[in-house]
Amino acid sequence: MPSLNADFNELMERMKRGREFGHASYEPIYYLVFSPRSILDVKRQMKAWEARLSNDGWEVHTFSIATAIQEIFDEVPAMVKTIWQKQDAAAPLNWDKTNKALANRLEQGALTAKLAEKLASLDGNDNAILLVTDLEALHPYTRIGVIEGELQGKFCVPTVFFYPGIRTGKTRLKFLGFYPEDGNYRSDHVGG
Repeated sequence: MPSLNADFNELMERMKRGREFGHASYEPIYYLVFSPRSILDVKRQMKAWEARLSNDGWEVHTFSIATAIQEIFDEVPAMVKTIWQKQDAAAPLNWDKTNKALANRLEQGALTAKLAEKLASLDGNDNAILLVTDLEALHPYTRIGVIEGELQGKFCVPTVFFYPGIRTGKTRLKFLGFYPEDGNYRSDHVGG
């Protein structure tokens, strides 16, 4: 199995070559797929990879899914949080209900809107690259393929998703290694 650095090198080469015409989409979307066991290794490597991209002439921007989710939950009105807390206290072991309430908040488009806003801020910057990190924070709420699909046509700069999962085919991925495989990705996959 290739190392994370070898996969990152391949990713950099693919971005240099640009998208091939044989892909279903022309948008510059890339996934660096890695084993969920390597999440911490990827986090440790991130600063070095950002530096390598900068040294190659890229203007590196990051978008943390975990940070965006926290911001969304911080923006929830106090009244709604109070209702959530009362319902959670009434059934503290009913995680499905709690997770559905939180997922509903994310599925109202707030997370997609934050990523769309970040992409729009980079539009027209030919040297920009966006690294989307902390995808594991989407569990158990949603999956990145849903968000990618909602943003179709808005990827104006090369965007790299650091995807913890298993690759089961050219375009099929299993998020975190245990979700059902999904083949609805329009991106270029490296690793996995």
